[in-house]
Amino acid sequence: MGMTITEKILCEHADLKEVHPGELINARVDIALGNDITAPIAIAEFEKAGGGKVYDRDKVVLIPDHFVPNKDIASAGQCKVMREFAKEQIITHYYEVGEAGIEHAFLPEQGIVLPGDLVIGADSHTCTYGALGAFATGVGSTDLAAAMLTGELWFKVPRTMKILLYGNMQKWVSGKDLILYIIGMIGVDGARYRAMEFAGETVEKLGMAARLTIANMVIEAGAKNGIFIPDNVTREYVHGKGKRNYKFYTSDPDAEYAEVIEIDVGKIEPQVAFPHIPSNVRDVSQVGEVMIDQVVIGSCTNGRIEDLRIAAKILNGRKAAPYLRLIIVPATREIYKMALREGLMGIFIDANATISPPSCGACLGGHMGVLANGERAVATTNRNFVGRMGHSGSEVYLAGPAVAAASAVLGRIAAPDELAWGSGS
Repeated sequence: MGMTITEKILCEHADLKEVHPGELINARVDIALGNDITAPIAIAEFEKAGGGKVYDRDKVVLIPDHFVPNKDIASAGQCKVMREFAKEQIITHYYEVGEAGIEHAFLPEQGIVLPGDLVIGADSHTCTYGALGAFATGVGSTDLAAAMLTGELWFKVPRTMKILLYGNMQKWVSGKDLILYIIGMIGVDGARYRAMEFAGETVEKLGMAARLTIANMVIEAGAKNGIFIPDNVTREYVHGKGKRNYKFYTSDPDAEYAEVIEIDVGKIEPQVAFPHIPSNVRDVSQVGEVMIDQVVIGSCTNGRIEDLRIAAKILNGRKAAPYLRLIIVPATREIYKMALREGLMGIFIDANATISPPSCGACLGGHMGVLANGERAVATTNRNFVGRMGHSGSEVYLAGPAVAAASAVLGRIAAPDELAWGSGS
């Protein structure tokens, strides 16, 4: 019996001839990632275990991105712990707030994560890197400490479910809409401890930004990891980025899948996930009259230049609705610079948006976008749990950048086609 791409990556990193779903293995880790919330806990455990030096200073990555710029004394202390550890260990991939950005956008952009890697991160959205054809999954801070000590970690080989996407996407539909639709279809536990492998003719047409968005949110369906078979899109994306060798894996024709789901993407319109769970999804045409107070466009899910271009196309020549706060969060410094060069920032400023430095702050309700009791936000982020972006009495609606931008203009959840467009648009 053949193996899936997920099984092959785990197999090779465990130096085994084959692996099977449910099997417990010990595997080498290519990248071990921590941020300013999770890394300090891992560092304390590392030191408690008698850790001297990390297993490989080139393979431990530390990114301050959640509470930066530091919002208070406690968050400054968290970052200081990580900064001093990085200095002490001479960590190659430590980046200050002005150098990098949101970890899950920054690592692929810089070629730190590459196809065929086995990546663990003390952040649930580490699964993002599956877009590159890597096995990537989130772990706890103690697991991160173990990986920093030994360069290895134990894994239970997940069963794989294949998602076959075919057809042509409707106007304004993006990767965010596809993954929201899938989560709405299977539920937040529909892929529990499974690998979600995406394939089909539609996938072949998807750019890397859409793939990264889809992989980012597989955790919201309970998946262990999400993964795309690397192809020419992958090759073009990583060309010139990678500073080390990488490998393209594929699934065998006779690989065994727990389930195969086929979806005609032509039937999918822009999606909106209602509170308080990502699977509470509706077509934008079925939303009704939902007035909003805030729109956030950004995050590790949808803060890439492609997302900002979509938002700018809709916001160009328009303004945010009265009494509505519009927050734009470019995911990395490089994306910020690209948006400046392309004139997108001017469009956002003219639309009365506030532009944030790269940060996870708004997404997790940490700072720079916290909601008050009774307020509603449309966000291109990945979670809409109770209190996710602020007060437990607030509400978060998840959407792609097109719906988010249109909603900012109209002051209610809206589709872009509800706006007046010129004949050349």
